[in-house]
Amino acid sequence: MLSVAKVQRRNAWRYFVRGVAFGDGRRPAGQSLKDAQEEAGLPPGVWWGRGLAGLGLAGGSVVGERELELVFGELRHPDADRIERELLAGGDDPAAARLATVLGQPVEDIEKRDQIPLLGLEFVFRPQASLVVLWALGDDRTRAVIEQAHARAVARVLEWLEDEVAEIRWSSGRKRAKPPGLVVAAFRHFDNRDGFPLLHHHLLLLNRAQRSDGAWYALDTVRLYQHAVAAGTLYTLTMTTEVCEELGLATVPREVTPGLRPVMEIAGVPAELIEWKSTRRQRIEDALETITDQYVKEHGRLPDERARHGLGWWAAQDTRPDKKTPRPLAQLLAWWRASAILNFGQQMIAGLLERCRTAAAVIRARVRPLVDTALAAIDVAAVVYTVRNAFARRHVLAEARRHLLETLRGRAFPPRVDDYIADQALARHSRQLTVPREGRRTPAPDQITYTADFPWPDRWFIAGTDGRPPRSATRYERAQVAGLALQNAIRTARTTLPVRDGAPAATTPPPHTGDRHHHDDDRAAADRPHAVDHPGRDTLLTPAQRAAAMHTHLQVTMPEVYAEGRTTDPETWVTTPARLAFLAKLAADTEARRRVLADADARRSALADGELPGPAGPVDRRRQEHEQHQQPGHGQDQGRGVQP
Repeated sequence: MLSVAKVQRRNAWRYFVRGVAFGDGRRPAGQSLKDAQEEAGLPPGVWWGRGLAGLGLAGGSVVGERELELVFGELRHPDADRIERELLAGGDDPAAARLATVLGQPVEDIEKRDQIPLLGLEFVFRPQASLVVLWALGDDRTRAVIEQAHARAVARVLEWLEDEVAEIRWSSGRKRAKPPGLVVAAFRHFDNRDGFPLLHHHLLLLNRAQRSDGAWYALDTVRLYQHAVAAGTLYTLTMTTEVCEELGLATVPREVTPGLRPVMEIAGVPAELIEWKSTRRQRIEDALETITDQYVKEHGRLPDERARHGLGWWAAQDTRPDKKTPRPLAQLLAWWRASAILNFGQQMIAGLLERCRTAAAVIRARVRPLVDTALAAIDVAAVVYTVRNAFARRHVLAEARRHLLETLRGRAFPPRVDDYIADQALARHSRQLTVPREGRRTPAPDQITYTADFPWPDRWFIAGTDGRPPRSATRYERAQVAGLALQNAIRTARTTLPVRDGAPAATTPPPHTGDRHHHDDDRAAADRPHAVDHPGRDTLLTPAQRAAAMHTHLQVTMPEVYAEGRTTDPETWVTTPARLAFLAKLAADTEARRRVLADADARRSALADGELPGPAGPVDRRRQEHEQHQQPGHGQDQGRGVQP
């Protein structure tokens, strides 16, 4: 999992120098960072990235407090003090000596334009809750495996960002280039602000990188933001796969928020331990309920998916606890184990890893370590299109990584198969929207927008539980149902023998069908960076089979078919036939009752005006006599107090 934040001028970078560098704690005033880290037993920060050579730094070297202040606080060389002294001693002007230590455009020049300098970005990587539980309560080997996998996954993401994402820009963004690398300060932490286990890494990415001529320019931080989801899925996929392969584990989906994508947790870790580790979740949910009520009062409607994400962020900020006093890892491990044993018993904690391996053995026996890239490509395209309508390659790549994580359940996969699935999804099942214009710069491959020709799925509503109101099915739920149904249609087409002239034909199409989506069949199978999980390895759908699969997808986008492919309890779905009949009868009864009341109101108004429209029936005549009896001037109340 990955979150991104800005590192800005004034107080923001001080937060990182005094807090993040000190284990997310509050460092005593006047104490140096090195002394405080040693006293608290915290690992020091280290320098990462290929861009360190331009600053004279070595990868893995310790991040000093003054270096951190110069680089991320002033956008200057980490050894700026020495360089400036030497230039001044050589007779240089003080302003020129200071300018010689600045990396790119000076911060002061940016502030003169009434702009807030962006000094860098903070990337925070953290594993799933079940992996954190195993790390905190497992033995030394389990903890070492998880820590190593976590560090390698973070390094893999950084390598991917440097190779395929990072760009520097100048001339108001009109000119761009790929830098040799990034400058990163990495800090590893072990707990959250409540003192409970949370293995995570803070990576501070400097918003400066070198051009080939040695000049420093700002990064295209928009690109980094745009690829954050793909980076997060790469981290989760890489770490989870390595841990599961090394320890013999497997993953299962866990629904955290109804209607949203599940989290792939380690099978066998009890939900009670996950809740024990996640101390803030209940506080966030309580705050979110209050914020949502206020949103409904102000806007007169429930928040949509995008608004819910924003409200969740506010709820997390409102419930964020104060900084704590950091503790050494050995002390934290002893406290965590004692707390878990006290709450759940010695037997559960001692047998946790074996319970996970037992659950994983059942899953691994059912899940083959192969990937059907044809099914993966069409499922990824259907999901991304349903969720976003218009998308870029980074969205498809992130979904391909999620597909691998959900399909393989922790098993290893061939290198770069995620890129292969993404490319196949774009080539076979997507249509390019971005049209290059003559006289303008050709858009980069990741700046091209795509869409698909799948039918747009209709919404359905899911009945509320535990007193909650009904909610509209999310786009992810619609995409999941449509994608699964389409995969089933393709599997059926593969296993069904096509009939030609009354005789069944071979299940495998000829090597060259003339289809424009056909893969490079001339290449040897061993050269293809993928594997498949069906008997005919090189089998491709014929045009007729693909048309049948598309027809099935068209049918599955109808609400009635969605009801047949539901993924939750049937009683919670409004669109079941029984539920639809009940709602239709309820609507008819409500309309009839509304008409009766409207007629009664009309007759009452006419009676008050001295008019009675139309002949009154027996029921209306009795109502009229009753109303006349209640009015003054009729019956025994007439003339009360005055004798004739």
